[in-house]
Amino acid sequence: MTNLSAVYEQDFYAWLMHNALLIRQGRATEIDAENVAEELESMGRREKQQLVNRLSVLLMHLLKWVYEPQLRSKSWLYTIKEQRKRLQRLLKDSPSLIEYELDERLAEAYEIAVLKAAKETRLDESVFPTACPFSLAAALDEQFYPERES
Repeated sequence: MTNLSAVYEQDFYAWLMHNALLIRQGRATEIDAENVAEELESMGRREKQQLVNRLSVLLMHLLKWVYEPQLRSKSWLYTIKEQRKRLQRLLKDSPSLIEYELDERLAEAYEIAVLKAAKETRLDESVFPTACPFSLAAALDEQFYPERES
């Protein structure tokens, strides 16, 4: 493959496999470095987005747990457990995600969680706290199931 940039645009999988082969063969000067760097950065963004997505689902269910205690179900319980396990695995595989702008990621996930919780509960979004009432440690704690404070 002579023009890897063109292959990148035409056949992404072939481009990936060819660049992987070049790396394994130690032929670094032949690698499509600009596009490889772009794809690596994109992978990092996807990891952060997965963190936000999983956190938002977890936080939404914790909010529902607090604001609709009469509707608690095994489905909610298992969703909370599942998201905790998936987040723990994600953070185990990429521990630097904890250090990377975690407060911003938690706040971003919480904004989404409030919208989802408002939609599912039919409560006005103003009912929910403006800032996330759960720390990351609490949200991930398998024993933590919050109660509403009066």
